[in-house]
Amino acid sequence: MPELDEQTIIDGRYRILHHVGSGGMADVYCAEDVHLGRRVALKLLYRRFAQDTEFVERFRREASAAAGLQHPNVVSVYDRGEFDGTYYIAMEFCQGVSLKELIGREAPFEPHRAIKIVRQMLVAARFAHRRGVVHRDLKPQNVIIDSEESDENFNVKVADFGIAKAGSSEITEVGAIMGTAQYLSPEQAQGKPVTGASDLYSIGIVLYEMLTGRPPFDGDSAVAIALKHVSKLPPAPRELQPQISRTLEAVLLKALAKEPADRYAEADSFLLALEAAEAELSLDEGGSTASFVTVGVVETAAAAAAPVALEAPPAPPPPAPPPDVEPPAGPPQRPPRRGRILLLGLLGAGALVGIVLLALLLGRPDQKPVPLVLGKTLDSARQQLDAAGFKVDIDRRSDLAPVDTVFRQVPSASSKVDEGSTVTLFVSNGPTTVKMPDVLGLTEQDARRRIRRVGLRPSLEQENSRKVPLGNVIRSDPGPGKAIERGSRVTLIVSSGPKEVGVPDVKGQDQKDAVDRLREAGLSVVVRERESNEPTDTVVDQTPVAGQLVGEGSTVTLYVSNGRLKQVPDVVGQDQGEAEADLRSAGFRPAVRTTATDQPDEDGRVLSQTPAAGKDRRSGAPVVITVGTFTAPTTPAPGGPG
Repeated sequence: MPELDEQTIIDGRYRILHHVGSGGMADVYCAEDVHLGRRVALKLLYRRFAQDTEFVERFRREASAAAGLQHPNVVSVYDRGEFDGTYYIAMEFCQGVSLKELIGREAPFEPHRAIKIVRQMLVAARFAHRRGVVHRDLKPQNVIIDSEESDENFNVKVADFGIAKAGSSEITEVGAIMGTAQYLSPEQAQGKPVTGASDLYSIGIVLYEMLTGRPPFDGDSAVAIALKHVSKLPPAPRELQPQISRTLEAVLLKALAKEPADRYAEADSFLLALEAAEAELSLDEGGSTASFVTVGVVETAAAAAAPVALEAPPAPPPPAPPPDVEPPAGPPQRPPRRGRILLLGLLGAGALVGIVLLALLLGRPDQKPVPLVLGKTLDSARQQLDAAGFKVDIDRRSDLAPVDTVFRQVPSASSKVDEGSTVTLFVSNGPTTVKMPDVLGLTEQDARRRIRRVGLRPSLEQENSRKVPLGNVIRSDPGPGKAIERGSRVTLIVSSGPKEVGVPDVKGQDQKDAVDRLREAGLSVVVRERESNEPTDTVVDQTPVAGQLVGEGSTVTLYVSNGRLKQVPDVVGQDQGEAEADLRSAGFRPAVRTTATDQPDEDGRVLSQTPAAGKDRRSGAPVVITVGTFTAPTTPAPGGPG
């Protein structure tokens, strides 16, 4: 899309000041938030991507993921919206220079400087990882240095946390590769799942580039570079820059292990390893005679092996003179001519150093303690510092202190500095408005922390909720995005869980009546069928049982009769025909067996039945009846044996 003209108003709120640059999927502008009177960076999605649901989702996710990351080393996201057929994100505008630009101008960096920058990147990554957010695209272009090297207190900010994986959801399809190829982790290059270890790999690549002046892998195409991340070992950093210590090289190579499990387990481990490497650098610079070096395995596949501490052997002592040998007699020997010249040179150099030090001491201005001016008005503080012989620099900022009141001074009070030095006064512009952060669904503790971070004061109210888990925020007053005065009190309505109710007794009731009664009590219902001889749709059992206390909205399972079971009637003693008729009338299928009997009155009558009377059987099941058949006894013939 063409660049927007200056003074263009976006969404009725953001006035375009100038174009900052273009990225892979968006233009970035410096704009003024006319509601809050502050500068913001406005990221505007290219229109060709606005029709692509995947890109739009990724762009929206950038805002929602980053909005939850309020940290000094993370670029804050303020707002998002739609404009002229596309989408935008409003975020913190950072004055400074990108790390990529700094590397291009000044790399390779001195190790202390590189470690200081990457340490702040790791702190930002640690903060995000603990909140379930993985950056996925860490590179020097996404790192802003807010001042030049001469300021020892420079701050590093990491941007674009939204091209990220938050929780378990995925934006990209399996096999898709995100990020800039030179900083991709091997698992990203292969389309595998991405974790915090992937960010640590990318930070390792950035550290490698700062220390050596080049990334470890390059190629003619993104695919070629990605393949090298998967299969090639990086060139040993010390081969490119010998001033890199072995310990720092081992730290770097471990971060660049091919397998995530072989890298640092988390950002804290990486930070500790860097501290050890920096401590060794400081020892070496201080002239330590014994050096403890950590040797990493450079030429193994994937990662540096466990460090091994090696101590350099001490230098041998000078040989002692032979015992009981006296020096030869004679006149004292003059030192050789070469030795005399060296001695005179050393004495001259020492005298020169003494003269220079004396001149410095004599010419050094007097040092004076800085007066305490905190809490004073600007005019009063300026007069006091002028009278004490100091220069004054003013830095105005929004603060809870009254307007034109000094709320911070640098150097601090009582510090001794040279007379005529500059004292910086941080002067309050008074309280200002802030946007109420979105804390819905957060735990009470996380919500309080986020509200305090923007200068607001949280208070708490509790409310029953069937949908929001116990201890999580249901809503806030005011709601998310509302502009309110810094220092104001806001109310968090936190879930106390569902209200408890007693389960009604609905056994024996018709299914419809039972369901209505349970729902009136605030319970959910699941109905399951059970074979029974009770009438169809009659409740024959329930779980939980009647009278049990459960949370409102809990589920009660009802077991209702399907009416398929029938009770077998008693037909023993009936005539066969009468018994068969009764069984058919009850829904059973009679099956007849006969047995001989010598009792005339048992002829044609049911002598037994299976199953027995009173048993429950499915309708249509067979009932076997045994019917007697009379056979007269045989009379022996006269004269026969007997």
